[in-house]
Amino acid sequence: MKTVHHWKRAACFAVSLGLLLPACRKPADSATDQLSEAGYQPSTEDWLRAVREDNVEVMKKYAASGFALDTRDANGDGALHAAAAAGAEKAAGLLLDRGQPVDLRGGAGRTPLMLAVIANNPRMTGWLLRQGADPRLKDQDGYTPLMLAVRENSTKVVGELAVHVRDTLDAALLAAALEGRAEMIDGLTKYGASVYARMEDGRTALMVAAQNNHEEAVKMLLDLGCGRFAITPEGETAADLALVEGHQQVADLILAKPVASELSLESPAAIAAEMDAYMETAIDSEEPAATTAAADLIADDADLTDDPNPAATTAAAAGVTPARPRPPVVSLEGRTLAAAEPRPTVAGAAAGAAGAAAGGIPIVMRHYRQREIPLEVRTVSADAVTFRIAGSSPREVTVRAGETVPGSSLVVVGFDRRVATSKDNQGSPGEVSVVGISDPGTGVTRELVAGLPASAHDPLALVEDARTGQRYTASPGQRFHDADGLEYRVVDVRPNQIIIEELASGTVQTLPLRGPRG
Repeated sequence: MKTVHHWKRAACFAVSLGLLLPACRKPADSATDQLSEAGYQPSTEDWLRAVREDNVEVMKKYAASGFALDTRDANGDGALHAAAAAGAEKAAGLLLDRGQPVDLRGGAGRTPLMLAVIANNPRMTGWLLRQGADPRLKDQDGYTPLMLAVRENSTKVVGELAVHVRDTLDAALLAAALEGRAEMIDGLTKYGASVYARMEDGRTALMVAAQNNHEEAVKMLLDLGCGRFAITPEGETAADLALVEGHQQVADLILAKPVASELSLESPAAIAAEMDAYMETAIDSEEPAATTAAADLIADDADLTDDPNPAATTAAAAGVTPARPRPPVVSLEGRTLAAAEPRPTVAGAAAGAAGAAAGGIPIVMRHYRQREIPLEVRTVSADAVTFRIAGSSPREVTVRAGETVPGSSLVVVGFDRRVATSKDNQGSPGEVSVVGISDPGTGVTRELVAGLPASAHDPLALVEDARTGQRYTASPGQRFHDADGLEYRVVDVRPNQIIIEELASGTVQTLPLRGPRG
């Protein structure tokens, strides 16, 4: 009996020990088992797989198992890089919460932001920027995120980066022209890059694209208004540079015979209408989500209502104000900018923020316009002027006062000699020939100076009231007021900026070109 009792005690002890063992196991061992049950192993490959899958629960199990969260792959990239490349926001958030720096350097010296850019993921790019990622850092090859976007043709991320690196957009445009990235060129100009930007040696984007035989980029730049008759300091055009490199087909695109509209002078009203139309085209795809939702409702209900204006009714039901015709673009001269609250639209909110960021001047520069005409004053005599007309077969024509320039509606109205600077006197003041021409079709008269490129109009900017969205044309010397009565003067208008002086204090501010969507 004693032996039997002892055996029962031993059996009870063994059962109790078996029940206690799981509870006595280390938490790390338990987490490792749970990883295995979830289909993961404590390896770098599986850890990064969980990150890319945005599987935060599994990532927490890795952390509980003691796995090193700063483990890197063979390229030197860590989990935050993997999350950025995959667009895994929740995973990236967990890693940041666990102390990983947002600008962690990985393979090739790249940050997570750079990986998101290379992946052409605008959502992840924007998220990382909001977490404080630095868009001006460079990788070991000297590429910033924006330049990586150009190199990789990551067109979707331009809008996220542009507001943070506006001063580098022109350089990016020139790089895109060098690479032949037509779609990238289009995107950059919508966010504030200027097609009038030049390299340090004086070449325009069109010249760079033509010289490198990038036909699609050349077509895009011509469509965007990059002047085909612009010249380098040495007097070379984009077509000249293409021909030197043997790119006849690209040169032919640029050298097309000038059409009548190119041999004309434009009125400020016509230029304003053209810039306004460009703006509307460029922002057409940026409509607020609410508008799209309303359009869907309208389509669904169109056949179910007797309302004579179902679109307006449905839009109102969706909380959307029906679109009204835009007021015409007018001159900024003498205007008082409105004091209304920012418009409740995506574009309006961005513009309002832009105005505030500009230090209180409530305008945003949206577009810039200049256009060369293919006409160069070569020589001037007592009663006639000799012009060179550019084109596939350049020609020289001699025109007397009162006569029309062949192939155009331009009339020579007179000659003069005055002291000015020109290419012929190496930029120093000297006596130059000046020829007056008039366009009866538009009523515009201009003066062409020998040795200088001829333009169809003075430089003109399209600016926008940051609070109401009203658009104006701006040119040097114009004055305007804000709603508080402060008076401003436009000091200068340049391809990528407008310079404005607050007259009472003499404070001068430079506002960058932001483009239609910037």
